[in-house]
Amino acid sequence: MSNQPYAPHSEPVTSQGSDPAFFSCWDLHSYYGESYIVQGINFNIREGEIVALLGRNGAGKTSTLRSIARAAEPEVRSGEIWLDHQPLHTMQDYQVAQLGVALVPEDRCIIGGLTVEENILLAQIEEPIGWSLERIYEHFPRLGERRNQEGITLSGGEQQMLAVARALARDIKLLLLDEPYEGLAPVIVREIEGILKSIKKLGITTIIVEQNAVAALRIADRALILDTGEIVFDGTAQELLDNKELRHQYLAI
Repeated sequence: MSNQPYAPHSEPVTSQGSDPAFFSCWDLHSYYGESYIVQGINFNIREGEIVALLGRNGAGKTSTLRSIARAAEPEVRSGEIWLDHQPLHTMQDYQVAQLGVALVPEDRCIIGGLTVEENILLAQIEEPIGWSLERIYEHFPRLGERRNQEGITLSGGEQQMLAVARALARDIKLLLLDEPYEGLAPVIVREIEGILKSIKKLGITTIIVEQNAVAALRIADRALILDTGEIVFDGTAQELLDNKELRHQYLAI
């Protein structure tokens, strides 16, 4: 990760007026070595929205999430990222996490040898206590039933629940989900959808990257389509669902 500070501009504003957006990317450019992946994207998100970030494989969706989280790769070489008046682009990954950004990666990163409860508690070791275990188990009763089971022995859907619960343990502001439905049966997808809807009611802003575009659009307020590192659509989820030509061109659905 580049640790060079940026010279921040004034904060991005929403299209509705002069108030700063809750979350914004401004002219973001990210690279893996010399491979130019994220090519100057711009978008704003209101607080509490669920935004589906869609596109074909290789479009730059995961790279965008990792850029927001300030992961080691890809390298953000220019642009600005703002969350709740804070310039994430000037921070390192641990500072972004402390500010309330949680990335749930596609592989979920459940830690072997630890129980469900230990995986959750580990997220709080170096952070102020966020959600209590009781609150987490209220939203994820199946995890409460399996709290003493080794995390990596859970089913795929349960591991996804654990990964999200572990993120919420830090009382986050922005949840970044990378392929949360990958490999899950339709009935489990619906269950995860229900959990994400309950998270929305708590006011947590969410960006979801998902190949199952229809499932993502069922819970999203807005949709962004990435194509070769650039945003080619920014509108409501319903607008995208209603636009057959656009869905076929960029999402093959």
